[in-house]
Amino acid sequence: MAKKPRKPKLYDAKDKAVRKNPQCPKCGPGCFMAKHKERISCGRCGYTEMKKLINSS
Repeated sequence: MAKKPRKPKLYDAKDKAVRKNPQCPKCGPGCFMAKHKERISCGRCGYTEMKKLINSS
């Protein structure tokens, strides 16, 4: 049977639980954005920020 891919860790839990993803500026606290390869997006309201891609030539 093939192994399932692991989900990314969304929290750092040493002393306190610290969330890694940024919060949505439109929805407010408690709604976190998903990190994609070229963008950061909110699944609730659809707000999207594009990441800067650095081309090394």
